[in-house]
Amino acid sequence: MRQIHILFLLTLFFGAAFSQETNLKKDPLEINKQIALKFYDDLWANNTTHRYAETVADTYVVHDIGERKNVTETAITQKEIADFFWENGDLEFVLDYQVAEDDLVMTRWSANFNPKTLFGKYFIGKGNIPIINVLRIKDGKIVEFWNHRHDIDTPQTMKFTFKGLLIGLLIALIPTIFALRLRRKLKNVGA
Repeated sequence: MRQIHILFLLTLFFGAAFSQETNLKKDPLEINKQIALKFYDDLWANNTTHRYAETVADTYVVHDIGERKNVTETAITQKEIADFFWENGDLEFVLDYQVAEDDLVMTRWSANFNPKTLFGKYFIGKGNIPIINVLRIKDGKIVEFWNHRHDIDTPQTMKFTFKGLLIGLLIALIPTIFALRLRRKLKNVGA
């Protein structure tokens, strides 16, 4: 009788453990997190960008900094962006944490870039960029992409600084031109 009780308890234990493992494998939130991690692994942790179509839908909507807001792009655009960095240096993907809710996966990670080309050294720069991405996943593919980078400590900041400086100089040049013209008129009137 004791053997039957032990057998019954073992059956309950292993049955519950197997059931729990099966439920984890089918949990949509965990599946979506794995899709997101595969995306990062293929494009940003390893130079296997040719696998982009396994995780990115044929077209997706991107919400990025700059002018790439609410823009529909083709999947190959993600490959091209990653290839640009891989062609100019080495990347390291460091996962901080990941949270999933409904069809969204938020990933906080850092991209460590080590430039190998002259362009990479002067225009991308060496260093760590903290990034937060929110991915919307539908039918096993990324269909929407929010990108929030902390570029403040990178050469990207200088690009915006120079752009602002040039705009400021143009704005200051307009009244200077008017002042010089007015000065000439006043000299001609006085002569």
